Amino acid sequence: MFSKFTSILQHAVEALAPSLPLQEDFVYHWKAITHYYIETSDDKAPVTDTNIPSHLEQMLDILTQEERERESGETGPCMEYLLHHKILETLYTLGKADCPPGMKQQVLTFYTKLLAHIRQPLLPHINVHRPVQKLVRLCGDVLAAPTENEEIQFLCIVCSKLKQDPYLVNFFLENKSKRPEAKRPTEAGKDNVLDPDTGQSAAMGRAGHPEEVAAAASTSSPTNNNNNGNNYNLVTSLLNLTKSPDGRIVVKACEGLMLLVSLPEPAAAKCLTENTGLCELLTDRLVSFYKALPQSMDPLDIETVESVNWGLDVYNLKEDAAIFTGKRPLISFLSWLDYCDQLIKEAQKSAAAVMARNVRERFFVSVMEPQLMQTSEVGILTSTALLNRIIRQVTSEALLQEMIYFLLGEETEPETAATVAQNPLRHRLIEHCDHLSDEISIMTLRLFEQLIQKPNQHVLHSLVLRGLGERNYLENKPQEEREPLENGLPHDAVDLEEDPLFGDDLSPDSRLSGSDWLTSSPPQSPDNSKSDGKTEVHKIVNSFLCLVPDEAKSSYQVEGTGYDTYLRDAHRQFRDYCGVCQRWDWRGNPKPLEKCNLDSPFFEGHFLKVLFDRMGRILDQPYDVNLQVTAVLSKLSMFPHPHLHEYLLDPYINLAPGCRSLFSVIVRVVGDLMLRIQRIPDFTPKLLLVRKRLLGLEPEGINVDHMTLLEGVIVLEEFCKELAAIAFVKYHAASSSSSP
Repeated sequence: MFSKFTSILQHAVEALAPSLPLQEDFVYHWKAITHYYIETSDDKAPVTDTNIPSHLEQMLDILTQEERERESGETGPCMEYLLHHKILETLYTLGKADCPPGMKQQVLTFYTKLLAHIRQPLLPHINVHRPVQKLVRLCGDVLAAPTENEEIQFLCIVCSKLKQDPYLVNFFLENKSKRPEAKRPTEAGKDNVLDPDTGQSAAMGRAGHPEEVAAAASTSSPTNNNNNGNNYNLVTSLLNLTKSPDGRIVVKACEGLMLLVSLPEPAAAKCLTENTGLCELLTDRLVSFYKALPQSMDPLDIETVESVNWGLDVYNLKEDAAIFTGKRPLISFLSWLDYCDQLIKEAQKSAAAVMARNVRERFFVSVMEPQLMQTSEVGILTSTALLNRIIRQVTSEALLQEMIYFLLGEETEPETAATVAQNPLRHRLIEHCDHLSDEISIMTLRLFEQLIQKPNQHVLHSLVLRGLGERNYLENKPQEEREPLENGLPHDAVDLEEDPLFGDDLSPDSRLSGSDWLTSSPPQSPDNSKSDGKTEVHKIVNSFLCLVPDEAKSSYQVEGTGYDTYLRDAHRQFRDYCGVCQRWDWRGNPKPLEKCNLDSPFFEGHFLKVLFDRMGRILDQPYDVNLQVTAVLSKLSMFPHPHLHEYLLDPYINLAPGCRSLFSVIVRVVGDLMLRIQRIPDFTPKLLLVRKRLLGLEPEGINVDHMTLLEGVIVLEEFCKELAAIAFVKYHAASSSSSP
């Protein structure tokens, strides 16, 4: 109580006394602090019962005022005094000893405010960055320490200063071999007696090398077993604080790490990944959160849980448990995944690559792969749904690359039937697209749908393009050896123009509205296919629109289901896909046939084989499976790669014997459909009823016979309209870009 009265009295005297020059005032406050240690015998009283906090605050105010009154960048006498007399070194020593109790807190606050309020760069000064570095080592030493809040504030201001001037980080990379040994506590205690005039320790004055003595007073670096290279104590202290029970401290520590990983200095990036526990923190916590998830979860819950930004997940345990079991652990996992993803996205390039590789090895390979390779259907479904959510969430280039290599392998050479099982995980995932369980099939198809939309060229190359590079799906016969042409087609081919299935008698909604764009089509070559692999687009569009026979069509009888709706969607989606592929080295025209190895046997690839097999069974599969199969195929068709376009969207290519294309698969389905229609009475009315029920225009009533077949026919019709729209939009975009 008496000390508080003294403090009030002192402030009153100072207010009434004539103002001293700033430097004298500054020195007065500093000497008042040093005299306390000489005159006071009671070192048990907390610092808040002394005048020390007030004097430190006054010193900060004076330094701030001095800077305001001087020209930018000019160092005033008060700052010179602070630097010359190594005041920060002395304060560090006092803070480390925490004498009087609470002094460490006051020192941390002083350092933080000094760095935050003073605009001129302080860290380049040896008498600033050296004590700052030592104080950094004191932070995070004790879990849940009473000074945690001040520690994290101090560390974060240091990080922000390094972000402003990244080269300064080199001051914080300590060479381990040059670190002095810590003094014995008894020696350190003797040397901590302060000189009343300078505020330095007596040992500083005797030694003649105050920096060495001050360094000797510091502790050795906390937990670090690597004896080579540098210590990066700023990172180590932040890592220690990420283990705090206080969530706010954890978030601030994570923010500090985010600033440090983004520094462009190569030495700091190398030290970060090699000499700190950052990589282990990321992966260990990710593994821990993943293992805390329930073994079985509803895929819909995983898919629809709200998007999570790290550090912002506010939750209520009772409410979360009431919504679905496992929501809280799921949000914790997704939140930490988001942090890992953002950290790697912000990181310096080489550090990002190392961290991403670490996540791949220690999380994806070690933890997720066994889950995906298991035989339990419940386990497969849950782990596939989680993987799908992970794929959807990852945006950093380095982590995305490593995740894709984990899922698909790094192979680039063409697949053969003998090598499809070369990568067991890739093989298993593709096989799951045709699993006995429809749920697993749908979820795995969704996974691949997500994957092919990611901005990574290797996905398309691994799944489809590496098998199409030589265009050996085309018939390899010289023109003179081919069968004689009838109306531009081989004599045994189906003439789509004359066949009643593909004639001019189109339903109103199937016809293209307006045909001005046809005039820009180049003339057709004699073999009905131009040398660059592009067929006249109106023939392609009509081929898809007329593929389903009239008696199997029902969309023209329902408003709002016409071909034009697909045109709008295709235009928007194609523009988005072109944006994704802009940086990829895709030529505008197919590889010239004379440069292709057409004699090599064609294998469509494991992924396309499974998709085509499923497409061939569209009349016998559940509606939801068909929707997902066609969704994946339509997205593949959307990509502007010339070989992919030719193989999936050109009905007129001359296929080599034994080869199939998307169009040929659909033709076979239509042939099967024609036979089945004859055996089903009232086929068209039933088809229309099922369509209306699917659209919610008719209430559910009595069961309709052949429901699976009827739903399959509806999906088939819609898919053909979608392919026609994609073909038209792609052709229109190509002709627009090639015109002057």
